[in-house]
Amino acid sequence: MRAPLGRIVIYTRKIDEMAAFYSARFGFTVRRTKGDRIVELVPTAGGATILLHPAGKAQKMGQALVKLAFDVADVAAEWARLIAAGVAVGALHRADGYQFANLKDPSGNYVQVSSRACRIA
Repeated sequence: MRAPLGRIVIYTRKIDEMAAFYSARFGFTVRRTKGDRIVELVPTAGGATILLHPAGKAQKMGQALVKLAFDVADVAAEWARLIAAGVAVGALHRADGYQFANLKDPSGNYVQVSSRACRIA
């Protein structure tokens, strides 16, 4: 049996900032359950749910070798939208028939907007 990827856990000391960032910038719905310290970010356009988990004292922020990649057909338009919203986004890059741009979330985790999934093979 194969199981689809359903959740990505991000450890952070900035739960509220992270929830605001991913809901405002990438359209996630924030779900909080009374008594639960984990905050769920539910995608409105399909894809995996992000779980924001309080980080332990020994965990270093932004040190994980993970990058969240968001699939968009028009990277240049998404890049411009993010910049207009005040997000620090790196340069647009082209690679093998697609575009991408990189940024970081409030906890220093790597994030990418990419048209790789939309390219024509």
